[in-house]
Amino acid sequence: MNRPHYRHIIWDWNGTILDDLDLCVDVMNGLLRRRGLPPMDMARYHALFDFPVRSYYERLGFDFSRDSFEDLSIEFISAYDARSRECRLHNSAGAVLAAIQAAGVTQSVLSAHRQETLRDTISHFGLASFFIRLTGLDNIYAHGKTELGRAWVAELGLPGEEVLMIGDTLHDLDVAQEMGVDCVLVAIGHHPEQKLRRRTDRVLSSLAALPTVPGIPQLSV
Repeated sequence: MNRPHYRHIIWDWNGTILDDLDLCVDVMNGLLRRRGLPPMDMARYHALFDFPVRSYYERLGFDFSRDSFEDLSIEFISAYDARSRECRLHNSAGAVLAAIQAAGVTQSVLSAHRQETLRDTISHFGLASFFIRLTGLDNIYAHGKTELGRAWVAELGLPGEEVLMIGDTLHDLDVAQEMGVDCVLVAIGHHPEQKLRRRTDRVLSSLAALPTVPGIPQLSV
């Protein structure tokens, strides 16, 4: 039996639709240099970045007895927000969102980014009309989005097999599993393909490959 078409898609934002990888590395390197810690290249970032974000900071060598995680988070987010308009959307992002909407599939965003900033950024890129809900955190510490996701899926009222989450990290896979929905990961963001494939075979090399996913309506991208 063929899998039914997905009726709703939940998108991660940072790294999945928004290409902010270089900015995140550059901003974090600023924090590291100011404390005499070695800066990262992309390979080290991909090796160390993960959730919870607090543990990632520890792996980078930050001393929480000198700088609290909360203060470091404020410093990072302040610098990130000041330069966030430097970022661009990933290739094909706008076309994919438009094609999914045209196919009659609803879409939303579930992000570990702050709610207010998430809304402003999506509006800046002119994408707000593609989404029926934008869900971000009410703090800057990126503790996770599982509970928010569960509440949103319950509100949607759709069977889990009719909801697909698209993200760029293994955290997105964990969140999808906790929500009881399907998941596809794109190896274009904060976790590299090799790391993603340790846990799942449902990994795409680009957003343009999304129409190859079983259950997605045929899209003209």
